[in-house]
Amino acid sequence: MRVWMIIVPSSVVVVCGLLIGLLYYQTTHFNAHVQINHVNVGRLTASQAREKLGSTISKNVIYIGQKQMVDDKDTKMDFTDRDVSNIRALLHKQRTVFPSSKERKYMLKPVDLDKNHSDTMQRELEQRLLKLNSGLSVPRNASVSLENGKIIVFKGKIGTRYDIPKLLKAYRKQAFNSEVHLAPLHQQPVRLSIATINQEKKKLQTLVRQNVNYTLQDKNYAFKGNDVIKNVTFDNKMNAQINTDIITKKLDVLNHSLSTLHKNYMFKSHAGKMISVKGKSYGWAINDHAEAQRIGTAFSKGMSSIPAYHVYGEGWNTNGIGYHNPTNHGIGNTYVEVSIQAQRIWVYKNGHLAVTTPVVTGTKVYNEDTPKGVWYIEYKNSPAVLKGSEVGSSNYSVNVNYWAPFTQGGSGFHDAGWRTNWSKTAYIKNGSGGCVNTPPNIMKKVYSNVSQYEPVVVY
Repeated sequence: MRVWMIIVPSSVVVVCGLLIGLLYYQTTHFNAHVQINHVNVGRLTASQAREKLGSTISKNVIYIGQKQMVDDKDTKMDFTDRDVSNIRALLHKQRTVFPSSKERKYMLKPVDLDKNHSDTMQRELEQRLLKLNSGLSVPRNASVSLENGKIIVFKGKIGTRYDIPKLLKAYRKQAFNSEVHLAPLHQQPVRLSIATINQEKKKLQTLVRQNVNYTLQDKNYAFKGNDVIKNVTFDNKMNAQINTDIITKKLDVLNHSLSTLHKNYMFKSHAGKMISVKGKSYGWAINDHAEAQRIGTAFSKGMSSIPAYHVYGEGWNTNGIGYHNPTNHGIGNTYVEVSIQAQRIWVYKNGHLAVTTPVVTGTKVYNEDTPKGVWYIEYKNSPAVLKGSEVGSSNYSVNVNYWAPFTQGGSGFHDAGWRTNWSKTAYIKNGSGGCVNTPPNIMKKVYSNVSQYEPVVVY
């Protein structure tokens, strides 16, 4: 009995001592299969783990899947004594009452991480990915479109290009590891919901059922959606992008038949004779491509009609002089008629003769003829100083009381007080340098009866 009374208490003391020792060990040491940043710290204290981490060589390698992307020079891991408290926190986190063989893997960012080195590796990774992406296919987003008049629904297609922003973000979370292993992340196509697909289908159906009336010189020309809208896509904001090629072609036909720029005008002379005169600066045309875009936008916005806007011309004013003057074959009833053969001008206001006078035009023998064609009054100045050159005077400067040019080359109407020869044949050898010399005693009346942008017909 005495022996058992001694053995039992002794055994209890030994067991208690072992349990206390085990608990202390478990409190101060990692379990056997614990890793920090892929380094085994099993059975080590926090200080010992810090020393092992700090002495471990970092391979500085980055993998995407099985493919090695970056292999920088080896360095030591950036763990110092300042990391002990964080390592101890992991020690407490993995602690169990009894030893455990369960694997645990932790990631810990060193307090004194060499950010310059990690940034350098990130740039190397980014450059490598950019180079690889240049030869890889991009994903194709899901879409609803109109192709050759048929509604097409495309579900989208995954490409092979890497998603660089996501991969760089994933790298930054592992930048402190000896080996960084990133899952392959590829750019993904945009998917469309059933509601969005149905909404875009409805928009396309509405587009092709629409009509837009295009007003050109007070006449309407119908553009039917079924005829001119064959190809449509949608942008990221679900705005319809209409291919306007067919609209442009239809406008080109209208332009060819209706525009007057550089075309021949049928003109009824003072004598009642119909003659053909080539359009010069006077005339207009429409910008097919710009107007096609406007008509396409009108379809997109559900507009039923739009007036012509992009009308252009030449000379002093490039907005298409004569567009708003469709009468009298496009010349209207207010104009100046200049006959080189008769050496006379006729100024008409609203169809009535306001003034007529003999004139002297450009010198024929020196090829300084007043240019023929349909022009327009560019501007008016009174008084004015005319500067230029002509045969016999390489550099002149003369003062006139009235000046109304009609070509950008410097031809226009003006008084010529210095002229003594006003005969009908003066222009042959003793004409002007291209202007229409007008007698001073009547030039004021001519000047008062012509306005800016009115046509001038020279023949």
